Amino acid sequence: MSAVTTARRQSPPASPPPAGDRAQGPWRLLAALLRRRPRPLALVMAWSVVEAAPALLSGLLVAMAVDRGFRAGRPGLGLVLLGLLAAAMLVGAIATRLMFPHLAAVVEPLRDDLVRAVVEATVTHASAGEQAPDGAAVNRLTEQIETVRALLSAVLRNTRQVGVAVVAAVAGLLLLSPLAAAVVAGPVLIAVFAFVRLLRLLAARQRDLLLAGERLTAEVTPTLGGLRDIAACGARDQARESVRSLVTAQAAAMRALAWAGARRRLVVTIGAHVPMVALLLAAGPLTASGRLTAGEIVGALTYLSTGLEPAVRTLLGTVGSWGITLAVTAQRLGDVVTPPPPREEPACVPETPVAHDLRTDRLTFAYSPRAEPVVRELDLTVGEGEHLVVVGPSGIGKSTLAMLLSGLRRPTGGVVRLGGLALDAVPRQHLHEAVALVPQEAYVFAGTVRENLGYLRPAGEAAADERLLAAADAVGAGPLLTRLGGLDGAIDEPSTLSAGERQLVTLARAYASPARIVILDEATCHLDPAGEARAEAAFAARRGTLIVIAHRVSSAARADRVLLLDGARAITGTHRDLVTRSPLYADLVGHWNHDAPGPDRLPE
Repeated sequence: MSAVTTARRQSPPASPPPAGDRAQGPWRLLAALLRRRPRPLALVMAWSVVEAAPALLSGLLVAMAVDRGFRAGRPGLGLVLLGLLAAAMLVGAIATRLMFPHLAAVVEPLRDDLVRAVVEATVTHASAGEQAPDGAAVNRLTEQIETVRALLSAVLRNTRQVGVAVVAAVAGLLLLSPLAAAVVAGPVLIAVFAFVRLLRLLAARQRDLLLAGERLTAEVTPTLGGLRDIAACGARDQARESVRSLVTAQAAAMRALAWAGARRRLVVTIGAHVPMVALLLAAGPLTASGRLTAGEIVGALTYLSTGLEPAVRTLLGTVGSWGITLAVTAQRLGDVVTPPPPREEPACVPETPVAHDLRTDRLTFAYSPRAEPVVRELDLTVGEGEHLVVVGPSGIGKSTLAMLLSGLRRPTGGVVRLGGLALDAVPRQHLHEAVALVPQEAYVFAGTVRENLGYLRPAGEAAADERLLAAADAVGAGPLLTRLGGLDGAIDEPSTLSAGERQLVTLARAYASPARIVILDEATCHLDPAGEARAEAAFAARRGTLIVIAHRVSSAARADRVLLLDGARAITGTHRDLVTRSPLYADLVGHWNHDAPGPDRLPE
């Protein structure tokens, strides 16, 4: 069943973060997603504090082992103190092991939330008709969301550990010797200042690379889809140059990011290596003057070499690489998942059309500005209660016309009117309840038979069992309902139903709906001729208008009127009239009759 009749009935998934959060920066988007899981986050932080014990105790225990143990002639005490450090490291390792399941409980569901948000925004933008379908959405679903998931996991894992280790090392260094902390503070502060300045450049280069990848995906996707047309039109060189320029732009953006990233090495040297050199150079004078002991020097070097130096290196690598990529990618997702503002209905338009006739005025549709129109300046009137069949060669635009008449596609020229009102001006709820489009590919979902048949009933209105059963009997789905166990029967795996059975379910669903206009787009192609005739007769006898995209010649013979599309023009008339007036229609009838079984053959 089409989006016209199904979109309103879908149960919405967990809502993405509010648009205000998404539009104000990447960290607001991520924070809004992470706030949904406070308990796992709290457990991650709790185990992180336990995990920081070795970083906090390492320098103090080493200094005590040197000054009070080995230098004081008490090696046993020194070994005990080092043993305590080993025990603290074991506790930290256990805490790391216990923390990871909670970290996974934070990160893994975030991917599902982002997929929902991107799909919802892409479909909303496309259905609003304000822009062409977004080809770069595939890039976001397959690459950017996975990038955010992987990087958020890495950033949380590493920055959490590094951040706690830095705090613990600085706290331990201050407790051990404020003088040693003052010696190393200068280079560290200079490195922090330089890194903050570098972050802006890295973010700009990363965003350039991300947008270059999106542009490449958006350009290559239609190019690959149109290879046959490109070859037929001799446009190989133009297509190759277009793609090559985008690949070149992406490569240039990647090189620029690499050059900017190389500057991180200088920051690591200033923030991690210079403090150790400064402390070693000051060690002699400070110990000679008695202001520092040998144990305090060794303890301070322990904090620098096992705590601060690897923490700075990891922090610069994580935040300066993964963190920037995460921020830019999350910012890009935040930019695109903000839904468009709802369109306001014109104040002068009445709430509902006064009738349910369909009329097209110079209706035109082309799939791109440079493509030949599939439907060209079509003038057509389908009166309320009329039975119209649309025929024409394969690919001539019959299904496109069905989508235009149902409002699923917007015309590129002309207008479709329902009861005198342009479809764009008809309130969406009324259009959902007035028009039902049943496509060739039948949609059946897992659930009870009752839920499937009552799917198109207005929201809040219970579908009476009698109406559902009558609809199933009318279109010939009664035996199928009996086999499935009646209305309470469960359809656990829709794929176990045959194509014809799924079509019977969707036909009964449309019959039970309140739609005054039903469009069958080859919706009976998997039924035998007798089943097709029964279903079409049921809809023809049902109150309202019936439009059928013909699959067999018998459909055209049963209609009040036939619309023949031949690409250049459209002709209407009765079946017998068109057989004599149109050579194309006569050829179609002859082809149908040639392939049709005996009961479906009609005299030409």
